[in-house]
Amino acid sequence: MSDPWLHIVGIGEDGMQGLVPATRAVVEAAEFIIGGERHHKLAENLTAERLAWPHPFDALIDTIDGLRGRRVVVLATGDPLWFSVGARIGRTIDPAEIVYHPQLSAFQLAAARMGWSLPDVETLTVHGRPVEQMIAFIQPDARLLVLTTGAETPAQIATFLTERGFGKSRMTVFAAMGGKDEQRFDATAESWDHVVPAFNTLAVDCIAAPDAALLPRVPGLADDLFQSDGTMTKQEVRAATVAKLMPMRGALLWDIGCGCGSVAIEWMRAARYARAIGIEPRADRRAMAAANALALGVPKLELVEGSVPNALEGLDAPDAIFIGGGLSRETFDAAWAALRPLGRMVANAVTLESEAELIALHKTHGGDLVKLSVHRAEPVGRLTGWRPLMPVTQWSLVKR
Repeated sequence: MSDPWLHIVGIGEDGMQGLVPATRAVVEAAEFIIGGERHHKLAENLTAERLAWPHPFDALIDTIDGLRGRRVVVLATGDPLWFSVGARIGRTIDPAEIVYHPQLSAFQLAAARMGWSLPDVETLTVHGRPVEQMIAFIQPDARLLVLTTGAETPAQIATFLTERGFGKSRMTVFAAMGGKDEQRFDATAESWDHVVPAFNTLAVDCIAAPDAALLPRVPGLADDLFQSDGTMTKQEVRAATVAKLMPMRGALLWDIGCGCGSVAIEWMRAARYARAIGIEPRADRRAMAAANALALGVPKLELVEGSVPNALEGLDAPDAIFIGGGLSRETFDAAWAALRPLGRMVANAVTLESEAELIALHKTHGGDLVKLSVHRAEPVGRLTGWRPLMPVTQWSLVKR
């Protein structure tokens, strides 16, 4: 094994003087230093050749690889492996060739200034990502630390909070933490009007009003939170469906016949970095699914136009599959063949024809077959009675 030639160095607002002597020596001995404009200013008066972040950013790996065997330093902010460039590089270049030099992260610094215990805080990033993805973490009494995209991000998040009944939430923005120009800005979400530096970290102490929207991460959101034309997996059945699909960190779901996207959205909300691809032939329903995903904090829901099984070709292999529409033996065979080992399959049926198909599949493949019946209390004149929803036959199994 060759000696590491690539060093990824976290640097703070105190620049070179904030580095431990061994790390400072590595930076001073580098032949090439790669970083953003801000990083280069923090590490001035060095003899190495300077390289800026390439455009597009994905070209960074090619740039680094072209310097293989030379003394290369990549500068990052804080901890290079916490929502930073170090993780991206380490997924492509053998970690045995890399030495990481972490500095205090923005999360650690902000938590220290707030007096918050990091294990009790949600650490999020919307830097270069859709800001809406933080919506899923707005919960009563939650504490959030957020790496932002720019000066406008705190105001956007303040709007999200206020619209959902969390306007009294306390917000604090930190800029230039650990440096001589450190700044702090405080206000509630509903009164936020600060102009803040572009490079900042946001702390949010979520405070719910009595009428605040409650959007738990566990499945079973209220039906009226979704735009729908009426054809959707209802709340109680959806909770049971997502539970059988078993959302896991980073796992991928195919939602076949996704309609307004309710199952895919609940799947993505239930586990960090869970992904979903919704396959839906109707443009109006895809538009509703996209709007629902944005409003409920999972803007990365992918939507594919087409009908199964043809629309499944070329998609990444899934960890779970939900068939809510378009059930047929041909669809099942194509989906089952694509499902990864230990993958979960769930299919729901409301018609007699679809139920007969599920019964036949159950006889062939095993799994669990259940009938879900839900009654909701509704007014009957001046009184109240039970009104049944259409019963749902559900078949689920794990690919062994």
